[in-house]
Amino acid sequence: MTTTQPDTHGYADVYPEVDQDSTIEPSTVRQLDAADPLAAFRSRFAPTPEGMVFLNGASLGRLPAATADATDALVRGEWGDRLAEARTQWLDLPQRVGDELAVTVLGARPGEVVASDCTSVNLYKLAAAALRDRPGAVVLDDDNFPTDQYVLTGLAEEYGREARVIRTDPDRGPQPEQLRLAVEGGAALVSLSLVSHRSGALADIRTVQEIAHAAGALVLWDLSHAVGALPLQLTADGADLAVGSTYKHLCGGPGAPALLYVREELHGRLTQPVQGWYGHREQLAMRHDYYPDPSIRRFLTGSPPVLSLAALQPAVRLLGEAGLERMRTKSTALTGLFQRLAAELLAPYGFRLAGPADPAERGGHVTYAHERARQLVPLIAERAGVLVDYGAHDRIRVSPAPLSTRFEDVYEAVHRIHRVLKEESA
Repeated sequence: MTTTQPDTHGYADVYPEVDQDSTIEPSTVRQLDAADPLAAFRSRFAPTPEGMVFLNGASLGRLPAATADATDALVRGEWGDRLAEARTQWLDLPQRVGDELAVTVLGARPGEVVASDCTSVNLYKLAAAALRDRPGAVVLDDDNFPTDQYVLTGLAEEYGREARVIRTDPDRGPQPEQLRLAVEGGAALVSLSLVSHRSGALADIRTVQEIAHAAGALVLWDLSHAVGALPLQLTADGADLAVGSTYKHLCGGPGAPALLYVREELHGRLTQPVQGWYGHREQLAMRHDYYPDPSIRRFLTGSPPVLSLAALQPAVRLLGEAGLERMRTKSTALTGLFQRLAAELLAPYGFRLAGPADPAERGGHVTYAHERARQLVPLIAERAGVLVDYGAHDRIRVSPAPLSTRFEDVYEAVHRIHRVLKEESA
């Protein structure tokens, strides 16, 4: 189920054209790097270990150089110097960071996003809110991240609803005709990943919304592998609900709080199941009765992870400065380059493209199937110095971060992997 948007994310108009019939030489990738308008951003990340090539941005993003200073300022200057007096300036931090996420990377309106909890907890809150709001089944697919499946099927059981699981092609994700069949007879909630964690396949957000809304369902998107990798437009696309991690393409760091998005028009009617003092309309009044705040605050529960929120802000601002459109253009160029080199050098050793062939039809990572994937990923790291990711079902995920990865890095990585495979097969 790929997007219908025009392909504006190739090499054209940004990077020099590469002759598709010619062999890619070191001089070719050096030319691409010389023309890269994002090249200067590489120096704004902490360096990787000497000799390593990092192609695993879809697991844990690189550390922005500004993050250490930001967290140190909060720890020493706010917590250390002001002690308990500093707490009042953190009360609205989930909304302030949420507004930055909304405007910078989500294409949403201020007041529609908060940064809080983890993705699984936020998914539970919003899925339960949808089931409280309307009758009908829960529709999901087996391509969704496992924790999403656990949460959603558990909620269906808790609320006495049918859980309809779409069985998908692992390389293509759920297709529109499958979704239409799944929502027949009505549904309360459809929950899918915008970008598949396995294949990288990119769903068509507008098509899904239209099918689900016609059946009376709200749509809850998991944006974990999409946010920071794609120039999202949640408001323009009419998205209802969304959650997502911020430690992958957003480089928020280990344990970074997840995002939670609710379209403004739904604030007054949806209530979440984990009622806490941060969601109360009179938070500091310490009332015994609970009245949910009328704004996005009603989806908060307890005290925010202040240190993690402070670590997330520099990364979001860095992406805003770079621009998601430019990042997306380079990202598809990087994965396209890996794909072309892999077809020549890695395919003879069992690497099979396991996702969309067109970079514009996938997120920020490209996936390969290999029968020895579990063994190869650590071997490639140890002997080639290339960091990629092992995915379930014998998948290898490659995700070059556009702000910190050179075309030369991709070229070098594929050739190093090729040398390891050649030695292994000798």
